[in-house]
Amino acid sequence: MSDWEFLYEMHEQGYSSEEIADAAGSGLAPWEWQYISKEWVDSQLESEQIEHFKSRDGFPFSTLEQTEIFHDLIDCAERHFENTGRYLQVWGELGEIYAEIKFGLRRHGTHRAGSDGTIDGRLVEVKTISPEKTSDHVLVKSQGDFERLLIVRIDRHFQFQGKLFERSELKGATGKFLRGQLKDDE
Repeated sequence: MSDWEFLYEMHEQGYSSEEIADAAGSGLAPWEWQYISKEWVDSQLESEQIEHFKSRDGFPFSTLEQTEIFHDLIDCAERHFENTGRYLQVWGELGEIYAEIKFGLRRHGTHRAGSDGTIDGRLVEVKTISPEKTSDHVLVKSQGDFERLLIVRIDRHFQFQGKLFERSELKGATGKFLRGQLKDDE
């Protein structure tokens, strides 16, 4: 009998899928739960220190590894599209990794509002245009603390291009949003 045999037993006894999933997650059958002290579990969870991952001052630990990851993600996104006809929605992350590799973006920690990182010591917001978009225009909140805007375009062949703009070059300085455009109107 395996350690997980109780899951089959639960199914045979009529437990719901949700109850079986909970049991699989905990590793215990419901009839064993009575032997576990709730106070002990709570004390174990309280004493657990969660360490947040932090890269080397905003840079990946290995640029070579980051480049390989970037190419693996592109390959995965292409394969997903070829298999399903749908794009894998990873554009923002791909754009920021591209910015790290191509422009030297030094990213902030996760969920920092106002900018994504720095390039040459100046705050930068990265906006990625996906292959699903036909326009080269982007909107960015004017309240952000960024000094420069990097627009990254990913085309339907998963080719990347990017252009860095000074904040002063963006349109709509008096509104809620600033507008940037990758290519000039012809």
